[in-house]
Amino acid sequence: MTTKNNQSIEERAAAQSAMAVQNKINLQALPVRSYLDQTVVPLLLQGMAVLVKERPDNPVEYLAAYLLQNNPQRDSSADGGNEEEEEEQEEE
Repeated sequence: MTTKNNQSIEERAAAQSAMAVQNKINLQALPVRSYLDQTVVPLLLQGMAVLVKERPDNPVEYLAAYLLQNNPQRDSSADGGNEEEEEEQEEE
């Protein structure tokens, strides 16, 4: 049974990997508007909605930080996902 479970997990991982490659290829073929609508606009609209509610002193910096923190493509498991914050602290 463990062999079947391992095989099933491997099959799902392979299928997910294949879908990711296919999605990337599909994104490259999209017209500009469709590409933006599928990749950037949803997160940008969420960030702008939060921005309007919060009304920070520096809205551009606030929105940039929001986008970086909520990026669905960021791999936060690799190093804790704090590269940007660590770089900003080093610069100061």
